[in-house]
Amino acid sequence: MPGKLPVGPRFGARWPLRRLRRSAGRAPATLTFIALFWILGVSTSSLRSGPEGPLLDWAAASVNTVAGNPAPLLLCCFWAGGPAGYLGGTLLALLAGLPCERLLGTGRFLLAGFGGQIAGLLLTTGFAYLTSASIGDWSRALVSESFVGPMAFLAAAAAAASARLGTLWRRRLRVPLFTLLILLALYGGSFSALTVLGAAAAGALAGPYLAGRRPSIPRRLVSSRREARVLVALAVLASAVGPVISALSSQAVGPLSVLQYLFTDVEVRTPAELDQVCGDAADSAQCVAARIQLRAGPAAFFLATLPLVLLAVFSDGLRRGRRFAWVAALLLQGAMTVLAAVRIGRLLAGEESGIPAPGTGNSVALVLPMAVPLAVLVLLVLTRGLFSVTAPAGTYRQLAGTSALAAVLLAALYLGAGLVNRNGFSPAATPGLLAADLPGRFLPVLEVTSRAPGLVPESLPAVLLYEGVGGVFWVLVCVLLLHSFLVPPYSPATADADRARSLLRAHGGSTMAWMTLWAGNNYWFSPSGNSYVAYRMDLGVALSVGEPVGPRDELHSAMEGFSAFCTANGTTACFYSVGTQVRDLSSGLGFSSLQVAEETVLPLGSLEFKGKRFQDIRTAMNSARKQGIRAQWTRYPAAPLAVKDQLHAISEEWVADKDMTEMGFTLGGLEELDDPEVRCLLAIDEDGTVHAVTSWLPVYRNGAVAGWTLDFMRRRSNGFRLGMDFLIASAALSLQDEGFSFLSLSGAPLARAEAETDDDGPGEGPPVMDRLLDRLGETLEPVYGFRSLLAFKAKFAPEYLPLFMTYRDPASLPAIANALARAYVPDLSLGQGLSLARRIVDRTA
Repeated sequence: MPGKLPVGPRFGARWPLRRLRRSAGRAPATLTFIALFWILGVSTSSLRSGPEGPLLDWAAASVNTVAGNPAPLLLCCFWAGGPAGYLGGTLLALLAGLPCERLLGTGRFLLAGFGGQIAGLLLTTGFAYLTSASIGDWSRALVSESFVGPMAFLAAAAAAASARLGTLWRRRLRVPLFTLLILLALYGGSFSALTVLGAAAAGALAGPYLAGRRPSIPRRLVSSRREARVLVALAVLASAVGPVISALSSQAVGPLSVLQYLFTDVEVRTPAELDQVCGDAADSAQCVAARIQLRAGPAAFFLATLPLVLLAVFSDGLRRGRRFAWVAALLLQGAMTVLAAVRIGRLLAGEESGIPAPGTGNSVALVLPMAVPLAVLVLLVLTRGLFSVTAPAGTYRQLAGTSALAAVLLAALYLGAGLVNRNGFSPAATPGLLAADLPGRFLPVLEVTSRAPGLVPESLPAVLLYEGVGGVFWVLVCVLLLHSFLVPPYSPATADADRARSLLRAHGGSTMAWMTLWAGNNYWFSPSGNSYVAYRMDLGVALSVGEPVGPRDELHSAMEGFSAFCTANGTTACFYSVGTQVRDLSSGLGFSSLQVAEETVLPLGSLEFKGKRFQDIRTAMNSARKQGIRAQWTRYPAAPLAVKDQLHAISEEWVADKDMTEMGFTLGGLEELDDPEVRCLLAIDEDGTVHAVTSWLPVYRNGAVAGWTLDFMRRRSNGFRLGMDFLIASAALSLQDEGFSFLSLSGAPLARAEAETDDDGPGEGPPVMDRLLDRLGETLEPVYGFRSLLAFKAKFAPEYLPLFMTYRDPASLPAIANALARAYVPDLSLGQGLSLARRIVDRTA
C-alpha cells in the first residue's frame, strides 16, 4: 500500500553523487579526457600559467595560428590557461561531459565536441577578418587574443546532447547556456567568448542530426505562464548583469561594453588610468575624485552599480509573477533608459567626454547599445499580464517604513561617528560638511568625476563609515524586497475564500466543491450566510464553478438568490458542471440545460481489481512491482525540494509538448497542488525519480472527508508508461483501506459516454449547440485528449454521472461560450484562437 514519502537519504546530499558514479561508468571518453588534460598539463609544465613557448603554436588557437597551423583547432581543449582553468575544466567535464556522453554515446559525443570546437574557432576567425573594416577596435582585439581550454568542446557537446532531451529540459538547458554565452560575447567580446558561443551554436544545430532527426522550429516560444515569467526575468537579469561584467573586466571590448559607462559610472580602475587623469594637475577636482574612486572598495562599487543590483533583485519578483516587481522594474528600467539617452545626447553634442565608444569609435557605436535597455523596457510593457500576483495589503508600506527607519538610524550613525572621528577626514569633518555629504552615502554614484567630494576619508574607521552606511542600507532594502516576494500572495477574494472554506468543511458539497477555493474565483454568499456560489466573471457572464455549496435544503434558494443577484447586476447567470439535481431545480427557474461533461465515480468498500475487465490494471501494478516503482503519498507543501523540482519539470514538459496552452478553471495545475489539504500520489523508483503524479481533492460531507476527487495527472515522457493506471488503482485501494466511501475520477469536459444527450431531462439544449460541442470536442481531442481520457477511465469500470451547463436565455450562448473559452484557456493567443476557430468551422461544415 502507498505510504508517506521518505525524506531521508534517498533525497539527501549523497543522491547526486550516486548518480554521478553511475554516469561515470558509461562515459569512458570523458574520463580519458580528464586524465589526458592533467597529464599533458603536468608534463608540459602548463599548470601554473598555461602553455608557453613553442607549445603555444600547437596548444593555443588564435587567428594567426589557425591560418598557419590547423593543429590547435583540435588540440586546444587539452590545455588550460592556469590553475583556475584546470580546476574549472575538470569540474565542467564531470558535470557536463558525463551526462552528455551518456545521452549521445561516446562516438557522437566526441564528434559533437570536436566538431563544435572547430566550427566555433573557424567562425570567430572568419568574423574577425570580415569585420576588420567596420569594427576595427574590436576586430584588432580579437586578432591579438588566443583560445585554450575545454569550454568550447563541452559547450558544443552540451548543446548537441540537449537535442536528446524532452522539450522542457531542452529549453531549460539551452536558455541559460545561450543567455550566458551571448552576454559574455556582447559585453566581454573576447576571442574565447565568441569561440564558445560559436561552438555551442554549432552543437545545437548538429544535435538533431546526431539524434537521428531533422531540426524543427518550436511551435511556441514558451509553454506556460511560469516559463514565460522565467524568460522575462532572465532577460531583465541579463540586462543588469551585462554592464557589470564589462565593468569588472578591464579587457571588455564587446559591442555592448559601452553600457558599463552609461549604467555603472566605474571609469577609473587602474593606477595607470589614475596617472592619466591626474597628470600635472594633482589637485584638480577630477584627480581627487579619481583617487576616491580607485581606492573605493566593494561598497562603493555596489553603490555605483545599485540600479543594476535592484534590477537583478526585481528579476526574482518577476520570476514569481509579482506585480510590485513588474512596476518597480518598469520604472527603474525606464529611468535608466532616459538617463542613458540624455547622457549619449550630451556626448554626441560634445558637452561631455571621457566615455570611449567600442568598435569604430563613431556615434553609431554609442547609439546602438541603447537598443538593449529599450528592448527590455518594451518587453516589460508587452508582458504586463503575466505579473498579477500581489502581496497582502500593507506589505510595502511596512517595507518602506522599515527602510526609512534604517535610513534615519544609519544617517544618525554617520553624523555622530563622523563628528567623533572628525580628524579621520580631510578636511576635518564638521556638521555642515557631513550633512552636505550625507545624500551621497545613500544614492547611486552619478557624475563622480565631475567634482571633488567635500570630504575625503583618510583613516580606516572613516573609510568604513564613509563606504559602509550606504552599502548596509541598500543590502537591507534588497533583503526586504526579496523577502516580500516570498510573502504568500493576496487577492481581494482571500477573505471570501477563507469564509468559503469554512462553509465547505461544515456543510460539504459536490465532488468539484474544492475547486471553488481556487484562485481567480469570486463569491456570492446567501442571505443566511450558510451557502455560497463560486463564479468567474467575464464579459457580462457569471460562470459558476460547479454547484452551490451549503446545506442541501438551501440549494434551491441559493440558486434563486444567485440568479437574482446576477439579474440585478446586469450579468448572465450560468451554472456550469452541475449534476442532475441542480439541473432539475434550475429548470423550475426557467433555465435550459446542456450536457458538457461526464463524471466517473468509483464506489469504495468492496472494490477489487479482479476478473478479466481489470486485466490492464493488474498488468500495470505487476509491472510497477517488477521495475521497483512504488506509490507514495505526500502533500506538496511538505514534499522535499528534489520532488518539487521533478513535479515542475514533469508538468512543464507535458505542457511544452502541446499545441495549445495549459487549461485552467476546473482543471488544476501546479498552483492548485500547493494546498495542505490536497494529497499527491507519486510513482517513484528506488533512485528517487518521480515517474508520474496524481493529486486528489477532498470531498466533504457532514463535516468530514467522505471521498476524494482526481485532479492533476502528469507522467514523465520517458518514465513508467503505465504510471497513471498504477497510481489510480493504488489510490483506490489505499483510500478504500482508509475507510473512504467513494473516489471521483473527475469529469472529462466535452466528452460523454453516450453519443446522444439526455433526452429524459427537461430543458435540453438546442441540437445545433449539441453538434457544436461535439465538433469542439473532436477538434480539441488531438491536443487535450478529453475523450481519450474518458475512455481511459472506463478500464476502472466506474459509474457515469452526466454534468450539465444551465443557462436562462439561449441568446446568451455566444457570450457564455466566449466566457468558457477565456476561463479554460486564459492565455490563448490571437493566432491560436483563430486557428482553433477555423478548425471548428471546417469540422462543422
